[in-house]
Amino acid sequence: PEEPVLLAELKPGRPQRYDWKSSCETWSVAFSPDGAWFAWSQGHCVVKLIPWPLGEAELCKTSERKGRSGKGEARNRGAAKEKTLECGQIVWGLAFSAWPASAETEPACAVALPCLILATGLNDGQIKVWEVQTGHLLFSLLGHQDVVRDLSFAPNGSLILVSASRDKTLRVWDLSRDGRQVQVLSGHVQWVYCCSISPDCSMLCSAAGEKSALLWSMRSYTLIRRLEGHQSSVVSCDFSPDSALLVTASYDACVIMWDPYTGEQLRTLRHVPLQSALDYSSEVHTSSLRSVCFSPEGLYLATVADDRLLRIWALELRSPVAFAPMTNGLCCMYFPQGGFIATGTRDGHVQFWTAPRVLSSLKHLCRKALRTFLTTYQVLALPIPRKLKEFLTYRTF
Repeated sequence: PEEPVLLAELKPGRPQRYDWKSSCETWSVAFSPDGAWFAWSQGHCVVKLIPWPLGEAELCKTSERKGRSGKGEARNRGAAKEKTLECGQIVWGLAFSAWPASAETEPACAVALPCLILATGLNDGQIKVWEVQTGHLLFSLLGHQDVVRDLSFAPNGSLILVSASRDKTLRVWDLSRDGRQVQVLSGHVQWVYCCSISPDCSMLCSAAGEKSALLWSMRSYTLIRRLEGHQSSVVSCDFSPDSALLVTASYDACVIMWDPYTGEQLRTLRHVPLQSALDYSSEVHTSSLRSVCFSPEGLYLATVADDRLLRIWALELRSPVAFAPMTNGLCCMYFPQGGFIATGTRDGHVQFWTAPRVLSSLKHLCRKALRTFLTTYQVLALPIPRKLKEFLTYRTF
């Protein structure tokens, strides 16, 4: 694949203030599941909500995908306008809901249609939940005692929200029941950095400043297993689109790919320094990872590390297929329809990069379809050849 090309860059609209509250880092970026909205925490307690595709001239020029990303949504939204959400606190985590599955699951929206929701995790432990169309505040969820670092909605439209906090807990909220707190998950002994719900809504992975990630059941809210293998703090995690793989990224400069059903380590992706990228003197942690995410079709991964590189990895290969130089990267996220990646930086900027566009093979599409509803154990029990089982369980790398 070609190297990622910078399509556009967004910068905070306010001058930086030099007090302790000024924090302008973009710790979180998010696309709505239909690709119609983009949100970024641009520091200064502000979240920008931008209708997609961007009105950026650079993006329009270089991207013929503009018209493809949700034509229907664009019509439905009419002339949707950019919104600024004043959150009153530094914003760390962001997550869009899936569209509610039916009218019955609709929260207290001001519109008759099921509405799209954005949850924001704040510095004081609050979670503010906003209606995207209007920019109205729907709920303030109280319970966490410290920074809400990350948020994840159940992808099935049930309006179940999981939050990860520096108070070392995860909390489960039901927004269809006025934001009621359903469960508190305790088990971490350090700040929780990241939480990710599997696309089939059966599992939850959480990463804290510990060498192991925790895997939870989303049905019983109990701990399934600890995933042990990293040498330093695990800071980011993501499931593949078929829920059959889980990746964790750590300050040890490694991404580990796991089978979440068996707990088996399938492979390790090591972030080897590129000599040309930086002058590596005695710096030990220049490759500390910040973020990892799967591409929408499940054939690529993107990682952001402290060595000033965005890397793109192909699922079958052990070394990156493409690099892009980026300074102070903190987070990355693929556009839901593929084709590009958004990254957030410590300077409060957001950058949009081209990503390899791929036509999935029929083999991969079949595997993805099967693994969406079959666990590893169910695949292994099928009366099919061993080679086929290995392919279906991602053991043919």
